Amino acid sequence: MTLLNPVNPLLEVRDLRVARGGVEVVHGITLRVFSGTVATLLGANGAGKSSAMLAIAGLVRPRGSVLFGNRRMHGLRASRIVTWGLVYVPAARGLLGSMTVRENLELGAWKRRDRYAVRNDIAAMFDRFPDLGRRPNARAGDLSAGEQQLLAIGRALMAKPRMLLLDEPSAGLPPERVAELFAVIAQLNGTGLPILLAEQYERKALAISDYAYVMERGTIVREGVARQMLLEPAVANAHLGGAL
Repeated sequence: MTLLNPVNPLLEVRDLRVARGGVEVVHGITLRVFSGTVATLLGANGAGKSSAMLAIAGLVRPRGSVLFGNRRMHGLRASRIVTWGLVYVPAARGLLGSMTVRENLELGAWKRRDRYAVRNDIAAMFDRFPDLGRRPNARAGDLSAGEQQLLAIGRALMAKPRMLLLDEPSAGLPPERVAELFAVIAQLNGTGLPILLAEQYERKALAISDYAYVMERGTIVREGVARQMLLEPAVANAHLGGAL
């Protein structure tokens, strides 16, 4: 993890409001993510974390503004946002189960034209994630939950992101795979890749994050340096009681 740059956030979300089914579920949140850092959205199920992530990724139309590298993202199609380097990994992973591991990775590079480099990147992905490298021709739907999450992250990396949006990446994982997942996220950030994370294992998320935002009922009710927040009894008792 790196120190926060107080001047120029890479991602800046201002007064974001999101409606689902005609009901506003995110009420004017503001957050920032700086180059090289991990920022985490915390909160119980239904707090609005996933709705905020969907809006930032362009998959639902919000009110407010989303700036990425000082470029306006709000109003752009999700595919265009990916082109600018802001790449979303959904909680449901979004893999095509009937396609192979290799084919899913190739889909992650669908906007790229450097076919030789894509092949090299797939080989590098198999080196990074040996569980996938051992099963390149397996159908994605036949993988374990942990392998599917690694494949979803690998597919996102094939798009050459400038920032990852990871929405509840531990969802559905057995406890023994959760620590492995957080190690992967920390390793990715260690290469300089900034990450906005929404996560249910809140203590583990805070341990690898630089900054955190706590959401309740669609609003941000607390924010601060992650490791300091982890040590605050009031925050831990209020928001982290069930986390491992």
